Amino acid sequence: MKLRGLKPAASRSGILSGHCSTVPSRTRVSGRECIKSLSYLKNELYRLKSRGKKVVFTNGCFDILHYGHVKYLQDARAKGDCLVVAVNSDASIRRIKGKNRPVVGENDRLKVVSSLGCVDFAVLFNEDNPLKVIKALKPDVLIKGADWSKDRIIGADFVKSYGGKVLTVKLVKGRSTTALIEKIVRDFGCSLNHG
Repeated sequence: MKLRGLKPAASRSGILSGHCSTVPSRTRVSGRECIKSLSYLKNELYRLKSRGKKVVFTNGCFDILHYGHVKYLQDARAKGDCLVVAVNSDASIRRIKGKNRPVVGENDRLKVVSSLGCVDFAVLFNEDNPLKVIKALKPDVLIKGADWSKDRIIGADFVKSYGGKVLTVKLVKGRSTTALIEKIVRDFGCSLNHG
């Protein structure tokens, strides 16, 4: 069965598959191997950049992962050779979005994001914004969704200061975690059966 509008992800080497990582496949047995500490990533990205690889960085909550998230990450990955995704911790999300969020805990969110073929590395951060992570990793390309104006993107000035690029990618209309939560509440309310 062919799904309309969906194309297989292509790696830089031209191999078509659902996996577009530059990381050797032996390390991609599961998403867990792609979850790294900031100190590890700092060294690994330096090594990749010294080999001419373009590092792309984005961040987000990625609570209740949906097609809009996946498309966003695939589009971000297409802007370079290696995609690093910084995922907000539970505490960070509560401070930003309120006490009822996240719906999905940080460990599960990290595992799901890192299991996507277009994600090379995932890292958890506890701050309210990713500036500390951006400064540590010095990506070649900083990506946010088109709902962010470039002058509001955190870390943009820093990335531009050393010649990096700041880009936005188009979002999938009508796809958001908030919209999904609102639909569940509207359609099911408190009548969810636990069976």
